[in-house]
Amino acid sequence: MSSSTRLPTAVGGLSEIAGRYDLLLCDVWGVIHNGRESFPAACAALSRFRAQCGPVILISNAPRPAPPIVEQLDSLAVPRAAWTRLITSGDATRDLLTAQGAQEVWAIGPDRDEVLYEGLGLRLCEPDEAAFICVTGPFDDENDEPGDYRDRFRACVARGLPLICANPDIVVQRGDKLIYCAGALAQLYESLGGQVIMAGKPFAPIYQMALAAAAAELGREIDPRRVLCVGDGLPTDIRGANAQGLDALFVANGIHGAETVNAQGLIMPVVNDLLRQDGLHATWAIADMVW
Repeated sequence: MSSSTRLPTAVGGLSEIAGRYDLLLCDVWGVIHNGRESFPAACAALSRFRAQCGPVILISNAPRPAPPIVEQLDSLAVPRAAWTRLITSGDATRDLLTAQGAQEVWAIGPDRDEVLYEGLGLRLCEPDEAAFICVTGPFDDENDEPGDYRDRFRACVARGLPLICANPDIVVQRGDKLIYCAGALAQLYESLGGQVIMAGKPFAPIYQMALAAAAAELGREIDPRRVLCVGDGLPTDIRGANAQGLDALFVANGIHGAETVNAQGLIMPVVNDLLRQDGLHATWAIADMVW
């Protein structure tokens, strides 16, 4: 049976499977907070795993380096005891930016993301002066849509500018609203014939960085059979785990919660259908991250 047809096993809590694993690679947004508030039960579950089983490495498609994201976690009352290290898509993006060699970049994204470029010697400029593009999200992520960028993207594609995507997420949940992320803009750019270079989940660099951080914490190499990836995003968290050959725990009550969870809990036929549609496999499924 292929990986795309194996069905996940439903679990009621992380405690049911925690003993199988020495390391969690855990998504952030949608699993432990929604951008406005943290989920206390999820934080408690991660704290229990870290105390009893091993490191918890948070891997986030946030397009900024780790320090501002740590500040955000603190502001949302995510306890430091719930995680060991944080690796972001922004960390991986900085390596890609450096590798471009050129200095002129059209930086698309809200002002809060400009920390991504600090110390790299880049000049932020308009698209007609740029040698490449880096997108961390829409300029106004509350109101902009990908189509708003179509004309400017056409001109950039005509000039052969590559686009670095600092956050492969298409949408993310902010409170009770879904907002577009950098991945949606990258998707449009690629559809227009442009070259896109991805950082973050589901691509390998962020997993390599996370596993290296865990190995440093443990002082030994990591057995991939003892690693569990936790996330609510099928195209990012689950696809990334599948690509790396790692077990995955799908947290249903995140971005897909309206479809996959009701008052009685998991709706497994819907979970199974969503995975099949995308050709993906999760080892386990849970309604919410709880111990």
